Amino acid sequence: MSSELVTTLQRQSTELLPDIKPGNEPMLSTPNDGPSAHGIAVDTSGFCHQRLALHEGIARGEKAIAEGAEIPHVEAKARMARWLK
Repeated sequence: MSSELVTTLQRQSTELLPDIKPGNEPMLSTPNDGPSAHGIAVDTSGFCHQRLALHEGIARGEKAIAEGAEIPHVEAKARMARWLK
């Protein structure tokens, strides 16, 4: 991952932003006190949102299991019948 100072980003944004392309590593913005922002391509951003949604769904499932809110497979299949046709 490349690192750039914020002042550099402000001065040279038109030169640096085209370097952010799908498949490339994100660019890390670092002011004097530490990292503050990541620059990523729009296509990469959509992929990150999909991964985040997947991880959130897994977390909800794990929470339901921990709380004892799971249901038997037969009951789940009955509830999902309209989508499983």
